[in-house]
Amino acid sequence: MSNDVTAEDVRLMQGLAQRVTAGRPELVNADASFGELAWNWGKGHASAGASRRRRLWFSGGDLVAWGWAQLPHRVRRNDGSVKDVTGAYLAYQVDPGHAGLVDEVIGWYDATAGDVERTVLPSAADEFGLARWAAHGYETDPGSLGDTGSWTQLNERDLTDVEQPVLPAGFRFRTADEAGPDAAVQAHLAAWAPTAYSAEAYEGVRRAPGYRGDLHVLVEAPDGTMASSAIMWLDEVNQTAEFEPVGTHPGYRRRGLGRAMLLHGMQLARAAGATHMTVACLGAPGRPAARELYYSVGFRKFTRDAPLIKAAG
Repeated sequence: MSNDVTAEDVRLMQGLAQRVTAGRPELVNADASFGELAWNWGKGHASAGASRRRRLWFSGGDLVAWGWAQLPHRVRRNDGSVKDVTGAYLAYQVDPGHAGLVDEVIGWYDATAGDVERTVLPSAADEFGLARWAAHGYETDPGSLGDTGSWTQLNERDLTDVEQPVLPAGFRFRTADEAGPDAAVQAHLAAWAPTAYSAEAYEGVRRAPGYRGDLHVLVEAPDGTMASSAIMWLDEVNQTAEFEPVGTHPGYRRRGLGRAMLLHGMQLARAAGATHMTVACLGAPGRPAARELYYSVGFRKFTRDAPLIKAAG
């Protein structure tokens, strides 16, 4: 079986995400949502494919579990710096109706990653899964749970009553379809620098299942700078949309741009058929910025992940 995740694989994985979202939404863990799958596949398609491995499990023709492991690799960022990732990380999802497959997923991950440090982010609501990870030697990751830790929470709100966005004078909303690829890439690079993102990465995102340029929102400053951006991923089956990613140029923060963009985006998502919206953020007490922004536009915590780690060896 090929190690590369294809666009068709992503569609199958999104299909499982849609089924879990419909029945047990609290079990959709950090990297297994409809939008996150497309975003991670798209942006990593250009640079990270060689360090990734995947396996799919089927039952009666339906995808019922998948594992997508990221192995040690080197990340080259747009400022010329490099970062060596020395451990392995697993994104995965198991259909609740086939929960026992988590043992096969864990066994495959351990065999694929080998003797390096291994991390994983199950949903904190997945009591059965958490017990199985523990049985295989995975423990709570203390480094992730500190005041400035890296665990994430998923936030949600309905779209029945979205207030009108207000931009500062001279700023305006654009879409990626209107502004073009160069503007969309520059907006991301400015917000997230240093980053491994690139024009080639954005081409991958544009090919990702579910990407819509009319749901990729930008805020343009009076001088033409793309000051903020957000992509929305619409799951038409569940009538829910997801923001991923959301970012603002450091020189344009604290002007209300992010808040206005989120409100505008939610109105676009509602017009496209969504009745519900989600967005993930860091949940640690010492990392409040994004969380407070999302709370300010009506989001509230829904669930969170449970960082686990298994030492090398």
